Amino acid sequence: MTEPDATETVDVLVIGAGVVGSAIARTLAYQALSCTLLDAGNDVGAGTSKANTAILHTGFDAEPGSLESSLVSRGSALLREYAARVGIPLERTGALLIAWNAEQEAAFGGIIEKARRNGYQQIRRIAATELYRREPHLAPGAAGALDIPDESVICPWTTSLAYATEAVRAGARLLLRTRVTGVSPATGAGAHEVATTSGTLRCRWLVNAAGLGSDVIDRMMRPGSFTISPRRGELIVFDKLARRLVSHILLPVPTGRTKGVLIAPTVYGNVLLGPTAEDVPDRADTATTAAGLAALLAEGGRLMPDLAAEEVTASYAGLRAATEHRDYQIDVDEAGRYACAAGIRSTGLTASMGIAEHLVEQMAAAGLRIGDRAPDSPLAMPYIGEAGIRPYQDAGMIEADPAYGQIICHCERVTRGEIRDALAGPIPPADRDGLRRRTRALNGRCQGFYCGAAVSQLMAKRATDRLARGHER
Repeated sequence: MTEPDATETVDVLVIGAGVVGSAIARTLAYQALSCTLLDAGNDVGAGTSKANTAILHTGFDAEPGSLESSLVSRGSALLREYAARVGIPLERTGALLIAWNAEQEAAFGGIIEKARRNGYQQIRRIAATELYRREPHLAPGAAGALDIPDESVICPWTTSLAYATEAVRAGARLLLRTRVTGVSPATGAGAHEVATTSGTLRCRWLVNAAGLGSDVIDRMMRPGSFTISPRRGELIVFDKLARRLVSHILLPVPTGRTKGVLIAPTVYGNVLLGPTAEDVPDRADTATTAAGLAALLAEGGRLMPDLAAEEVTASYAGLRAATEHRDYQIDVDEAGRYACAAGIRSTGLTASMGIAEHLVEQMAAAGLRIGDRAPDSPLAMPYIGEAGIRPYQDAGMIEADPAYGQIICHCERVTRGEIRDALAGPIPPADRDGLRRRTRALNGRCQGFYCGAAVSQLMAKRATDRLARGHER
């Protein structure tokens, strides 16, 4: 958002503005520390964080005793409270983990035991009769299920943006389109010098939350202790008319390698099917494939035949930052004034606030001097879910500002006022994809066919107005 100052030495530089890095920057900024958050992309949460299954986990199936287990549990509690406070769309749908044969049903005992070792006691068996009463569109033949009532769906886009917005409001500097090209680690009491495509940055502490590039940054600071092996997951989004088919997150019995293909409602009123799990060599390969989508559609039809008849609104793929280790790779190097949060994989959204809390506590124990800075004012994020009241439904908002009654994107019911606010926000979108994540405009069944021109005009006018103001100054 601003140009770096090579003469300034900030307390902490956080590399990576995904959901984990943004959560860390938010926590640091509220500790009366000078902080810079940077990312190679043109937006916060524009990498792995934007393309996931959007589930807020309970941690029932984590590895007991692992760091992931404790941070998912803690992060889930923190994020549930935070979402309610700042307006992040969240729905407690519950999950049903379904067995289709006796072998899968026999695994229930171990899953229940694991959940209880993880501190989650609410899991319980239900018979096939109750399963079909709750999910009548499920294919016949299920043997039974496990009920996990606290699994939820959440908006991952608003979450990352809320963290970064609070960080900026608390004084952090946000640098986007800034790629790290090298690091000269500090010697003695000196500062780390970080070479970037936007210039050289200096910091006392360096935090590596670079996701798919975290092993590259790690090797710039020390001998590498892990390697990122990208794992691609393709997903399909069904039209809102399919939402009547699904009430819960429907989970398969996991295997040793993957949690498998799920069916889940979304906070936007759609139905999600996926993901696949494929190791790929290219860290930028987020392409969907004919084979992957065909496999998902076949699996979806097997699990819920009526779903196969519904219209597909979109498909996408995300990459998980898997490593050779099963657990999170989170540690703090006191002597090197370096902290690393890597290998987070699919639970990063849920664990994000827990990871931030844990890492900053570890940094403080290692000598980072922290204070306490209260928020200037409560944050209220624009609500883009389906469970609450949207601006086009709010007579009071429309009376105060008629722009909230002027619908631009009819598929998603997004108004001129919402688009205007997003473009004028503290972290405005750099492109149409960024606007999608802030408002849902262009995300509907027409995928921008009808509203695309109007949206582009609004974005172009905003850019022209900014340029004009810049010339005036």
